[in-house]
Amino acid sequence: MPSDTGLYIGTSGWSYPKGEGTWKGFFYPAGKINELEYYSQFFDTVEVNSSFYAPPDPSTVYNWAKKVPAGFLFTMKLWQKFTHPKMYEAATGQESLIAQADVDIFRKCLEPLAKADKLGALLAQFPPSFKNNAKSLSILRGIANAFGEYHLAVELRDRSWSDDRETAVFLRENGMAWVAIDEPRFSDSISSDVPVTSDFAYFRFHGRNAADWWNGNAETRYRYLYNPDEISQLAERVKKAKSRAKLLFSFFNNHWQAYAPRNANDLKKALGMITAQIPMPLEFTSAQTTLGQEKN
Repeated sequence: MPSDTGLYIGTSGWSYPKGEGTWKGFFYPAGKINELEYYSQFFDTVEVNSSFYAPPDPSTVYNWAKKVPAGFLFTMKLWQKFTHPKMYEAATGQESLIAQADVDIFRKCLEPLAKADKLGALLAQFPPSFKNNAKSLSILRGIANAFGEYHLAVELRDRSWSDDRETAVFLRENGMAWVAIDEPRFSDSISSDVPVTSDFAYFRFHGRNAADWWNGNAETRYRYLYNPDEISQLAERVKKAKSRAKLLFSFFNNHWQAYAPRNANDLKKALGMITAQIPMPLEFTSAQTTLGQEKN
């Protein structure tokens, strides 16, 4: 069911079919199913991560929109060419110079969701190496100019941003929501308590697996299950931000073995939202949940 409170809770991505961190057997049942349709029975929003690697074909996005009920909202992660130029060049062997054609290509893949009233926001996620300086501010202005008609959320990872009071001023002036993140804490980590800078707010919960954060792989670094006390703390942060925003998105990115949908459902319960019954094995007792946390 779509949110009637402006509060949307879901996960970062819905398709994790391979490797140790697969969702098969942990969230998705055995057998052939349409995963997005199944996911939308339990959550009313999802963050699309595949768009980070390449703009999806508009026909694919159109089919996504058809698979979910009215009121379901997608957020799309901006193409890495805009936010991670070195990663883009390493992956493609091409220069990362941005042209109007790149903006047009990405805008085109957003159109099917926008036309169906199913586009919630556009997420521009930057790496920890993206520090607060004149060049970075210029890049942010460029993104705001190119995509300012959408709800635009910006994830910054270095403390140079939260140490500077002018960051919030800049984001407000450019119509950008400052993404509040939860992740392992290091000396250069951005503050977890950032102000609401737009008429909507955006949270991303990555887990707190400090041991594997830099040394693990794309699956094991997200092997962290938030315990009930931590979920309560996250709920308080969400409630505080929602009092200042008309619309709020919260996404769990701790995707190891479907920890993300499990914790997303926990957060919905903590906020008093009606939730659909998620089948076993996600419905753990508190004792089992505690045990799972201790193992990771």
